[in-house]
Amino acid sequence: MKNRGIRIWAWGSVVALTLAAFAQEPDYLELGDRRELFVDSHVVETLDGVELRMHAPRREGVAIAFDKPWEGRFSAYPTVITDGGVHRMYYRGLPNVEEGTVAVTCYAESKDGIHWTKPDLGIYEIQGTRNNNVVLALDDKYSRSFSPLLDTRPGVPADERFKAITGVEAKGLAAFVSPDGIRWKLWQDEFIFTQGLFDSHNVAFWSESEDQYVCYFRTWTGEGFSGFRTISRTTSKDFKNWTDGVAMDFGDTPMEHLYTNGTQPYFRAPHIYVALAKRFFPKKAALSGAVSQALVDNPKYAIASSDSIFMSSRGGNRYDRSYMEAFIRPGEELEDWVARDNTPALGLVAGDGKRMYLYRMSHYAQPTAHLTRYSIRLDGFVSARAGYEGGELVTKPIRFAGRELEINYESSAAGELRFELQDSSGKVIPGFELESCLPIFGNEIERVVEWANGADVSRLAGRTVRMRVALRDADLYSFRFR
Repeated sequence: MKNRGIRIWAWGSVVALTLAAFAQEPDYLELGDRRELFVDSHVVETLDGVELRMHAPRREGVAIAFDKPWEGRFSAYPTVITDGGVHRMYYRGLPNVEEGTVAVTCYAESKDGIHWTKPDLGIYEIQGTRNNNVVLALDDKYSRSFSPLLDTRPGVPADERFKAITGVEAKGLAAFVSPDGIRWKLWQDEFIFTQGLFDSHNVAFWSESEDQYVCYFRTWTGEGFSGFRTISRTTSKDFKNWTDGVAMDFGDTPMEHLYTNGTQPYFRAPHIYVALAKRFFPKKAALSGAVSQALVDNPKYAIASSDSIFMSSRGGNRYDRSYMEAFIRPGEELEDWVARDNTPALGLVAGDGKRMYLYRMSHYAQPTAHLTRYSIRLDGFVSARAGYEGGELVTKPIRFAGRELEINYESSAAGELRFELQDSSGKVIPGFELESCLPIFGNEIERVVEWANGADVSRLAGRTVRMRVALRDADLYSFRFR
């Protein structure tokens, strides 16, 4: 019995020492084989001569003109969904805002994200014809802010593969379902959620990283419609029963009117949510009254101004607002300096393999109202950038899975990037020194990093390491271990 007691004590001591050693191990980020972007400082430990810089999309021209009789000047709240080889666009059709005018939900589709068609669907008779692109005209209130999603939850029934929420102002969110994204039906008579004001483009999606549905919806900071227009969040496991809404936290940044939120999982890194939102200035008019009235004959929409901003989130009720500047400025056209213009569409299109497309409303409340296409590099929202003098970035301790380090980068002819892998304490791991890394320069979406002994990093998989990056006149947009 005495020896058995000694053995138990010894075993307990070993367990205690092991737990103590584990507790002292530095914290690390589990990356697996996920792609990481620099939209925030999540993976960054230190920056020396390197900055995280937001990049502006490039304006490409008109994507869709709101030129059908049932579309018109007040068409709004576009959503684009990629479904296999088809990009599906949904938006509100509303010729004017006079009392009695009925809103409908319109539809367009594209194979490449550039050329869009409006099919004659024949579902509803609108203004005397069934030759129209309307997918929903049940009740005006349902088409004011119809917001569809492709439900990627495992095991979702085939006839509910598409879902949508639509906000009925100050009352609640109604839910619709569809098997094909064309023919929609009301899911249930009751609202699925009522704790908000919903007078905007509310959005929902299945979050793979959080294993639940998330919904971002319109609230105000004051009582009723007072204070600042802002964003709250709720979650659900079944799309019917939702948690109490929680106001989103924007960190130590000034409150601003956020008219829409545009929050979505980034398709190349779905654990990161990007938010392409509209920022609104209700009393800041860039145009004189005479010019505004000449453009917009409705006084309510001839004042104020807005632009498009970029935020990100990794779940929970926190947005990262590291970039307070506009993501897309209104631009040089006077028609884009009117109230409630410049609303980004919800959704991104992968594009040509190098660039992705996003869309933004232009010329709101005017006869020339349309949707504009923009392009930006894949992963190109933000980069870690160093100038000609050079700089270094060191990551937090990380663990990864995979055999190679892949990067998305760009440099000048004079510039380059080199990579080093260190242990958790910052000591260089032999074979992965900065000096033995083959210099990388050029412009590639997917480039494998190599050292003198090759590109294989698999012997470090599962270990806690740090990555040191030396940049000179170069941008690093993303990386992953694959």
